[in-house]
Amino acid sequence: MLNRTAQAIWEGNLKDGRGTMEFGGGAFKGNYSFASRFENGKGTNPEELIAAAHSGCFAMALSHMLAEAGFTPERVSATAKVSLEKVDDGFKITASHLDCIAKVPNISQEKFMAIAEDAKKGCPVSVLLSNIKITLNARLEN
Repeated sequence: MLNRTAQAIWEGNLKDGRGTMEFGGGAFKGNYSFASRFENGKGTNPEELIAAAHSGCFAMALSHMLAEAGFTPERVSATAKVSLEKVDDGFKITASHLDCIAKVPNISQEKFMAIAEDAKKGCPVSVLLSNIKITLNARLEN
């Protein structure tokens, strides 16, 4: 079993406090605050980190599934947009939208889309996020 670790430190109250998140053995360390999470302020936030995990996992899963089907991808670019919405008295992550552009020789758009949909459903982060709406827009690069 693989275990991955991240750490967050928060100082102060919710509105005026500030924090840092760190992972990857120091490869990433970012500041976050109420403003960076709820008001488009400077810094990162948990939702961006979920989006990074989702796009990275999907790109790897799609590349693997394409290779398993006999197609060698030259490049898979994936972006995830995670939605945080006010629901009742709090906030809830409600959706993740994946945008993907891939360069894969000798594959039809239809076959590519079928494999991309399978990757969307089967990548470990999508499975983790299965209680929210996950959408996909994928296309082949010329």
